Amino acid sequence: MNDYYKDVIKTADLLDMSEIDLESIKEATIQMLQAFGEDIHREGLQRTPERVSQMYIELLAGYRIDPIAMVNDAIFDVEYDEMVLVRDIEFYSLCEHHLLPIFGRAHVAYIPKGRVVGLSKIPRIVDLYARRLQLQERMTSQIADFLKNLLKPQGVGVVLEGLHLCSMMRGVKKHEARMTTSAMRGTFRSSLATRQEFLDNISRGARSLSL
Repeated sequence: MNDYYKDVIKTADLLDMSEIDLESIKEATIQMLQAFGEDIHREGLQRTPERVSQMYIELLAGYRIDPIAMVNDAIFDVEYDEMVLVRDIEFYSLCEHHLLPIFGRAHVAYIPKGRVVGLSKIPRIVDLYARRLQLQERMTSQIADFLKNLLKPQGVGVVLEGLHLCSMMRGVKKHEARMTTSAMRGTFRSSLATRQEFLDNISRGARSLSL
């Protein structure tokens, strides 16, 4: 493995599991349906355990994405030292407290120091961490640290805006409440002007989140 990627692998924080245990998920789903008082033999529920187990393969794929294969050498030497921003990246995740969806948008920026990454890789980095059981605060920091280790840039800024069904469907039941988190690294943290440029760019033409 190229030494360049050692910090990237560490930041990816992958699970040491080759596959999800589908049979255990099916059995657990059956037990939950029975605990709800449902008839697991009725037509609408007969294949539900199988569907649920297959669903989690996709929803939790981020634990097993190979970050080196994902980047696929799409790092380029470029003499460019102004802000690179990708905004309004849709993401879907699962709250680790209630296993209910979180969805929203990510805004990711960095200032290169001799290297840039292919445009399509930034949404893939967001998905690497979104497709896990998550806290939005942690996910925000993970994205920022991954890019920091991948590119060694002058700085990285990440802002996530999320709607959490755990607070919309249950508990306080606040339908319009959304959560905003940020992680600033390097010059985005040390320079007020850089941070403000980033925040101004993502607020310009911003769209509201909605179901």
